[in-house]
Amino acid sequence: MTDSKTTRELAMQTVLQPKDTNAAGTIFGGVILSLIDQAGEIPLRNINAQRSYVTVAMDSIKFISPVYVGDILTLYTSDLKVGNTSVQVTVDAVVQRRDRHGVEIPVTTSVVTYVAIGGDGKPIPVID
Repeated sequence: MTDSKTTRELAMQTVLQPKDTNAAGTIFGGVILSLIDQAGEIPLRNINAQRSYVTVAMDSIKFISPVYVGDILTLYTSDLKVGNTSVQVTVDAVVQRRDRHGVEIPVTTSVVTYVAIGGDGKPIPVID
C-alpha cells in the first residue's frame, strides 16, 4: 500500500444522546464503532467517489476514556494507505466534555480497512 495522506482531517462531529447509553450510563462501544466506520469512509470519496466500499477489518479497539451523554465526539482521519483493491484509514476518536470545552480527551484509535467492490460484490481496483 502507498501513503496518500498523512495529515489529520476532521471527518465528523456529533453530540451523543441518552438513547446511545448502556446500563453503566456511558455510550455503547458499538455506537462509537459505527461512527468510526462511517468517519473512515468519508475520505475514500476523495480517492474514487465512483467506488462502493465495504469494511473488512478494524484493528483492535481499546477504549481509554468513557464517553457520556452530552459529550461532543469528534472523529479525525489520517494516514490513508491505498492498495490495489483496499484502503486503510486511521480514525481517532476524541471527546470534549461539557465542562471542559476545547479540551480533547482521547477515546480510541483504529485502523479501518475498506475494500472497493463492484456490482457483483467482488473486489475491484480502487483507482481506475
